[in-house]
Amino acid sequence: MSRRIVNGVPAPSWPMRVAKGVVLAVFCAAVVVPFVGVVATSVAPDRQINEAGGLVLIPHSISLDAYRSLFAGGVVTRALLISVLVTVVGTLLSLTVSGLLAYALSRPGFVARRPLLLIVLFSMLFTPGMIPLYLVVKQAGLLNSIWALIVPTMVNAFNVIVLRAFFANLPGELIESARIDGAGELRTFTRIVLPLSKAVLSVIGLFYAVSYWNAFFAALLYLDDSRLWPLQLVLRTYVINDTQLGSAELGTERLPPQAAIQMAILVVSIVPILLVYPFLQRHFTKGVLTGAVKG
Repeated sequence: MSRRIVNGVPAPSWPMRVAKGVVLAVFCAAVVVPFVGVVATSVAPDRQINEAGGLVLIPHSISLDAYRSLFAGGVVTRALLISVLVTVVGTLLSLTVSGLLAYALSRPGFVARRPLLLIVLFSMLFTPGMIPLYLVVKQAGLLNSIWALIVPTMVNAFNVIVLRAFFANLPGELIESARIDGAGELRTFTRIVLPLSKAVLSVIGLFYAVSYWNAFFAALLYLDDSRLWPLQLVLRTYVINDTQLGSAELGTERLPPQAAIQMAILVVSIVPILLVYPFLQRHFTKGVLTGAVKG
């Protein structure tokens, strides 16, 4: 029996389509099932968690005791607010500095364009070691400061290169017309370039936000005061080190199972990114591909 032709290419046979569907279902299950287990365990009743040995896929009933206990003591609430502050401020500063640097590197008339571009590429290929970076942060007086989580990683070379490629592919006629109308470089950048760059800025902003939100190693290095710890470092302490939360810390005498508290803090750390991503998803493909292909 002849195979159906689609756009000049033979369509795959039904066994091949079934095999692809099975493989896709397996990979989807490998991604979805652990996430479902995390959420289900965080809201499962104590008895079911103890009987299941710590992981529940289908809870018999919904219990929010783990979340109430988690936010009762103020440790997680403070860490969550610090993470939100670092992510918002860091992303805004990173987008501003990276955008200005990328725009300068994309302008042919900029005098120091080539040396600066070589410095950016060099920093992407050769990163500083942990000890030299720690010494720089110490000499700058940023130890035990929220700025230690922002300043050292404010500019990412890869993101600057992506922004530069996008800005370089913008129609030069728009830039020239703005200059003829008397607009300076800063006005041209804010009034012409930025409105045309919403897609790529959304993607780069998402990259920066995820990086700031998930960072815990910088806090581990630079912050000795546990009151300044972001959520991810608190998460690491409670999950990786299996630290038990005391009743005095949580403000409750009867604690939920440790597995429920661990999964609850995992959910708290994941939800903010899940809430932001759908609003940026439509810009993601366009922002990544625009500027990668000329013409």
